[in-house]
Amino acid sequence: MAQVLEFKLPDLGEGLTEAEIVRWLVAVGDVVAIDQPVVEVETAKAMVEVPCPYGGVVTARYGEEGTELPVGAPLLTVAVGASEPAPEAESAPAADGGPGETSGNVLVGYGTGAPAARRRRVRPATAVVTAPVEAPVAVAEAVPDRAGPVPVISPLVRRLARQNGLDLRALDGSGRDGLILRCDVELAIERMEKAVQAPAAPAPTTAPAATGAVTERVPLRGVRGAVADKLSRSRREIPEATCWVDADATELMAARTAANAAGGPKISLIALLARICTAALARFPELNSTVDMDAREIVRLRDVHLGFAAQTERGLVVPVVRDAQDRSAESLSAEFARLTEAGRTGTLTPGDLTGGTFTLNNYGVFGVDGSTPIINHPEAAMLGIGRIVAKPWVHDGELAIRQVVQLSLTFDHRVCDGGTAGGFLRYVADCVEQPAVLLRTL
Repeated sequence: MAQVLEFKLPDLGEGLTEAEIVRWLVAVGDVVAIDQPVVEVETAKAMVEVPCPYGGVVTARYGEEGTELPVGAPLLTVAVGASEPAPEAESAPAADGGPGETSGNVLVGYGTGAPAARRRRVRPATAVVTAPVEAPVAVAEAVPDRAGPVPVISPLVRRLARQNGLDLRALDGSGRDGLILRCDVELAIERMEKAVQAPAAPAPTTAPAATGAVTERVPLRGVRGAVADKLSRSRREIPEATCWVDADATELMAARTAANAAGGPKISLIALLARICTAALARFPELNSTVDMDAREIVRLRDVHLGFAAQTERGLVVPVVRDAQDRSAESLSAEFARLTEAGRTGTLTPGDLTGGTFTLNNYGVFGVDGSTPIINHPEAAMLGIGRIVAKPWVHDGELAIRQVVQLSLTFDHRVCDGGTAGGFLRYVADCVEQPAVLLRTL
């Protein structure tokens, strides 16, 4: 008799606690192989195809496209050992996770060899089952001062409550054993909004000012939601300051043209700027750091994992070039190209988008000269590059037309003072104006 095994949304790593179902890759009744991708999900970091560790017939899917599920919630069930869908079967684990039945090494945080805690009946294979979104997840927080057993609340629910200023201790949960679910928090938010909107005084005698009609409400979730959360946290926690300087990039552009004309792999402009950045961070390591407020320490980092802001169809992402301080201009060019293409095609992995220590933001591609970017929390600084444009410039004591760029540095004032930030930016500008300065300091 076929065994029906339940496959749950695995831990996708990097502290992610939920994912949205974007596209099912299999249907109920399909035969799947071990480690075959069965669903495409979007996390706060990237789009991921999730492989199933079981081989057999899909008997049920949990959740429609667009549904957001917490880690540990059921995704689908598979009848292992069946060549066609069985109308009803006992749910049981694989005996030993041996070949032909299961794979125990698919994604971070789950395996397939552990026995199930209980046996249960499953729905007929023709039914598409929608799982409740609010299944508790492994990483959770207990809310004290409640009558009866202490409920365990998912991070998704806690974050929603925190963002809307709700005290979970004041809510009554509708889940089992008083568990507070997402619907409980959403209901409390709705009541709070109605209370705020209720008129506190008689309506005015004059007609209220006209408001624009709402054309669309766009959910802040997935990449856009993650960006909103991160930028809000950065602006809330980091006392940032910005300094800027105009630089003559004529010599840098000429050096790049000469290098590319000599043959070999082409060197991109952003790779040259990244090489200048890593040299500047070696001289001013205060800016390659983060702040641990719990320990009240500035944590200076040895390696430079250089992020760069990239605009994609899914929104703003910041891919990370690992160990940028050890890479040549050619190596940096190749890695920037790889990550940019992955961003364009939506194939960036969570690992590609995390762990940055300093960010390079080339907003000049949008045709603007300057910006005051928000620091990519928990980093301590970001270097902005404006467009390079021909402008009148005093060169060697005479007025000339030169290629001019505005450089801006936004930095966390907790890690250094203006003198350090100004020294960093001045060194970058000197290298842009006279590339030989960089060669002398390598």
